[in-house]
Amino acid sequence: MLTFFIGSYTEYIVPGFGGIGHGIYTVQLNPDTGKLVVLHTEKTRNPSYLAISDDVKFLYCVTELDESENPRVRAYRINTDFSLEFLNEQSISGGYPCHLVIHENNILLACYATGNVIQFPLDVSGKLMEAKKGYDHKGSSINKERQEAPHAHQVAIHPNKKDIYVCDLGIDTIKAYHLEGTELTPNETRDCEVSKGGGPRHMVFNMEGSLAYALNELTGNVSVLQNSEGSFEEIKTYSTLPEDYQGVPSASAIRLHPNGKYLYVANRQLDALTIFGIVDDKLQLIDYQYTKGKEIREFNITPDGQWLIACHQNSHDTVVYKIREDAKLLEAYRTKEILSPVCVVFPN
Repeated sequence: MLTFFIGSYTEYIVPGFGGIGHGIYTVQLNPDTGKLVVLHTEKTRNPSYLAISDDVKFLYCVTELDESENPRVRAYRINTDFSLEFLNEQSISGGYPCHLVIHENNILLACYATGNVIQFPLDVSGKLMEAKKGYDHKGSSINKERQEAPHAHQVAIHPNKKDIYVCDLGIDTIKAYHLEGTELTPNETRDCEVSKGGGPRHMVFNMEGSLAYALNELTGNVSVLQNSEGSFEEIKTYSTLPEDYQGVPSASAIRLHPNGKYLYVANRQLDALTIFGIVDDKLQLIDYQYTKGKEIREFNITPDGQWLIACHQNSHDTVVYKIREDAKLLEAYRTKEILSPVCVVFPN
């Protein structure tokens, strides 16, 4: 059995956006059938993104709330039965924190509304210490509705474990950072711009770190980024939407298959997963998998590459797909037991 965690929206951030989830769900996957069983639930406000320590002893989450609601970053101990034990929390100086990662005994997190990135060191017991460094992004871009200001959306760690990148939807730039000693520090010479109006939301890297794939929420395009002497540059973009799609693009998540050969992208509104094959630095469309749910916000692929689990924020569908040899997906299980699911994390 594979035991993992799903985060959810437990309340509405603004009218029409949020959810009715119960917090952080501990879930078990049967690797023979794809069936899911909910083992535990940990109540907290809008734990929309989760991160697990490499030793699987600790879990961290953001509480995605407006700055006026005093959002927090929270630390939990993972018990032997995979229930969660609250350790401590720290206040976040920002609005709508939406993503976090663990890096070198730090939590690094991105705040969407306020366009900033913050570093929280961890002590030896896994607890969060007070914020150490924070940086406010500057600028705007051409989509006046969505890019009126910076909107940091994800913190991504390069495979070299040194370079840190923050996708900022509001400024069409992936901002570069690194640790100088123990302090998060901007590395502006390695900032990467993407096509104007794209709105970079999330990015993934190939195993070598020579290529990256940035998902642009506002156009539904994937930017292929090539690493040249330590800096990434956009070399090509690919649409993840069908040619006849007439709606507003709203790309939401991107994952690379563990074998490095396939790229999967989720699009809300379309409510489908787009599957690409990777050939050198090019992408080749394989398939669209329509998920028959509403608002596919996030998905993840099991570490063994056998299963893909997709979360639908508005219809409460958590869908388990078997990944075929040709990268196409075969639905194996579906449940509405997990309310407003929006994040899936597996132990490494």
